[in-house]
Amino acid sequence: MDNLLLSILLVAIGLIFGGAITLFMIYLRNKKIKKEIAEELEKSKKDAEKAKRDMIFEAKEEAHRLKLELDKEIKEKKEDLKEQENRLIQREQNMDKRDETFQKREKLLDEREEKISLKLVKVQTDQAEVEKLKQEQIDMLSKISGLEKEKAREIIMQKVEEEMSTEITSYIKDREEEARLEADKKAKDLLVLSMQKYSAEVSNEQTVSTISLPNNEMKGRIIGREGRNIRTIEAITGVDLIIDDTPEAIVISSFDPLRREIAKITIESLIKDGRIHPTRIEEIYDKTVKEMKEKIMEYGNNALFELGIPKASKELTETLGKLQFRTSYGQNALSHSIEVGHLAGIMAAELGENVTLAKRAGLFHDIGKAIDHEIEGSHVDIGVDLAKKSHENEIVINAIASHHGDTETTNIISVLVQIADALSASRPGARNDSLENYIKRLEQLEQMANDIKGIEKSYALQAGRELRVLVKPDEVDDLESHRIARELKEKIEKQMQYPGTIKVTVVRETRAVEEAK
Repeated sequence: MDNLLLSILLVAIGLIFGGAITLFMIYLRNKKIKKEIAEELEKSKKDAEKAKRDMIFEAKEEAHRLKLELDKEIKEKKEDLKEQENRLIQREQNMDKRDETFQKREKLLDEREEKISLKLVKVQTDQAEVEKLKQEQIDMLSKISGLEKEKAREIIMQKVEEEMSTEITSYIKDREEEARLEADKKAKDLLVLSMQKYSAEVSNEQTVSTISLPNNEMKGRIIGREGRNIRTIEAITGVDLIIDDTPEAIVISSFDPLRREIAKITIESLIKDGRIHPTRIEEIYDKTVKEMKEKIMEYGNNALFELGIPKASKELTETLGKLQFRTSYGQNALSHSIEVGHLAGIMAAELGENVTLAKRAGLFHDIGKAIDHEIEGSHVDIGVDLAKKSHENEIVINAIASHHGDTETTNIISVLVQIADALSASRPGARNDSLENYIKRLEQLEQMANDIKGIEKSYALQAGRELRVLVKPDEVDDLESHRIARELKEKIEKQMQYPGTIKVTVVRETRAVEEAK
């Protein structure tokens, strides 16, 4: 029992002692926490004071900086205002000087105007006196002649008009005769000399080519089984094959000379080879096309070499070679271009112009015809574009553009190319023309003349190169004949298209007939 009480007492004492110790420890911890809080508060106060001082310092610095900037801006504004003020003062001074000058001018103008007014009054007075004297003279002349003023004026003006009309017509006739004689002589000399120095073959181009065969059996081989070979040839080459009863010959028909030539070479190669079937036809055709491209370049280079022209661009040379396979009224386009180049060069040499440039312009004047069936537009426009792409001389470009009169010529060489082109196209045998077009042109010429009053009959002579007109002598005098010739010339130039020139001759025949009784 005593031990139990002792144990309880010890436990109670332990609990009390432990609680006291715990309370003491809590007290110490609270005291420490309070101290830490006080220290933290003190530190926070110091930091706040420091931040406050820093903010005040920064605010003062910012205020000082703004003040400096404001002072600087105010200073600049003052300088600008001062400069503007100086300019205004200077402008005002200038305006004052100008105003002073204007006042002086105005004063001088007033003085001049006053002088002019005085002179005008004097002139009006003198004019009135002149008019008075003039009227007195007119009245006196009217009284002497017995004619009124208007009637006399009408008679005088009519007489002057008749005299001047006759004199003007006679003067024009004389000057035209002199100019025509001189120009015709020089032009004929130059053209005859040019034609004497150059000659060319007549036109012989056709639209068909004939191929000779070794035997008639070859016709069947060309036709092939059920016509497969001939269909293949026509489809690939784009030509028509005519196989008729003509012995040992077939005919190739096409309006395109290049296609016709390629087809001819292809068929001749097939005949030599002996193997004629669709696959072989395609192989030979492809080979012929490649060879033809080389041949075209050879034609172009040969043309340049013949005229002694420096090398042209590859594109221009190839296009030039294609002219070998183009025709105009049966005339070979490349031969025509070479001929024009020769003629232009000869005339340029006689006139002291650049011969090489004239030949070049003549050779390239129809270059557009080589591809005018491939590109839209006239051969003139196409030729000009080609020449510009190849950086040709401006004189050559103008010669191409103006050789048909579509563009104004800017140099003598362009005019020479026009003349050479007309010479080459109009010489006998150069071109083929249909009978229908020939008759129509002659009828149009004669009809133009017959439509003019006073013409009795008209005749187109020398294949349409001359129009001879007979006038009625009782209705048309000699001077009127010259007027009719000029009128016909202008109508032909405006309404007709023709190569070369057309000579208009007006004939007036006077017959004196008496009958003895």
